Amino acid sequence: MSENGIIQVSGSSLVLPDGSPVVLRGVGLGGWLNMENFITGYPGTESQQRTVLRAALGDEGYRRFFDRFLDDFFTDADARFLADLGLNCVRIPFNYRHFEDDDRPFELKEEGFRRLDQAVDACARAGIFSILDLHALPGYQNQHWHSDNPTHWAHFWQHRHFQDRVVHLWEALAEHYRDNPWVAGYNPINEPGDAVGETIGPFYRRLESAVRAVDAHHVLFLDGNRYSTQFDQLGDPLPNTVYTAHDYALPGFVDGGPYPGVSRGQQVDRSVVEQTFLQRTAYMRETGTPIWVGEFGPVYTGDAERDAMRYRLLADQLEIYREHDASWALWTYKDIGLQGLVHTPPDSPYVQRIRPVLEKKARLGVDSWGSTDAGVREVLDPIETLFAEEFPDFAPYPWGAHRWIHGIVRHVLLAEALVGDFGKAFEGVSPDEATELAGSFALDRCVVREPLAEILRTSGQL
Repeated sequence: MSENGIIQVSGSSLVLPDGSPVVLRGVGLGGWLNMENFITGYPGTESQQRTVLRAALGDEGYRRFFDRFLDDFFTDADARFLADLGLNCVRIPFNYRHFEDDDRPFELKEEGFRRLDQAVDACARAGIFSILDLHALPGYQNQHWHSDNPTHWAHFWQHRHFQDRVVHLWEALAEHYRDNPWVAGYNPINEPGDAVGETIGPFYRRLESAVRAVDAHHVLFLDGNRYSTQFDQLGDPLPNTVYTAHDYALPGFVDGGPYPGVSRGQQVDRSVVEQTFLQRTAYMRETGTPIWVGEFGPVYTGDAERDAMRYRLLADQLEIYREHDASWALWTYKDIGLQGLVHTPPDSPYVQRIRPVLEKKARLGVDSWGSTDAGVREVLDPIETLFAEEFPDFAPYPWGAHRWIHGIVRHVLLAEALVGDFGKAFEGVSPDEATELAGSFALDRCVVREPLAEILRTSGQL
């Protein structure tokens, strides 16, 4: 790769500066600059977690905990590990709060750029490209926890103020990275949820124009609406742009059935998995643009037989992507044991400290990702019955009444109440102890999910 060359779109391919095609194969770095509850174990949202940790640890303990966490979660050792698997790209999610405070909008913080540079530079030293992913936007771009949203409303699409702040941030990011050849491109909005569908297309065009005025060369990676599954509202493709689908398969969810077999009442085998992929990427193939699967991957149960089927599902998906020349980023790299390629062991100091909260979260089905409603059916049954009888036509965006009810009851109401328990788990922890707890996420203290690593190693070598 030439020193100043930057990856470009050429027809339906991504190409290196010498014109040779490149398929990006990698992971998402969830849980680091954008934290998620199932990844590191807290209930609710990142901001709620941070509030109770500051109260429990005090300012010094809070600062030292997060400094160590951000230092250790992704380092040169992590990047080298991924490169050794044959992977060549990392999608780096980040929360806007690292760059801007809500009480000082448009005043950008250098610390955010420093932290993002930390990962970009580590990847570059390992020969790995980065894709920069704004995962949580001011005003919340979707209805769920992973945009740091404490409610079920996405206000970003109705308020010009929030949109202006995102354009301003991306102008600054484009200025900062415009000459960096190891940045493969910019993923401006993760999983948008524009319920009306009238704002996303015009906003993408406004954003593209603003970024191109600063950086004419880097690829844009644009998620479809409805959580990166719907593209008919985006219009004609923009130049030097990749459109990205997310491709989670039914058998890979926590309530998924056997594979092949029946999940949520639907028979799913490899042909169905491929058909779903083809449906989700129809826009790319119709417009002749590259395919990038920005997120996919099953969760794991700890049961050897069930997990073997999850690995088979994953291997089938990777084979399908290879057959269709699709780039991809597996979700996710590191966590406390549900989905990560590497994870903290169950006896790590951090996991041991939050163990009672994890058990209560599981019992109440608080997390959307990785829990079930089995422990709270006596609460949900009458609500679901009431809605079926009184509001049979109620079908709220994005996934209908059933998941809307669960989102509010389990993932908002119960989750917010449980955040206090998480804070109490850290009461009395000294700054030194807080620092040590955060160190539980260093690679040399984590466990590699070896069957998953072997599947990725094989895919990275093909």
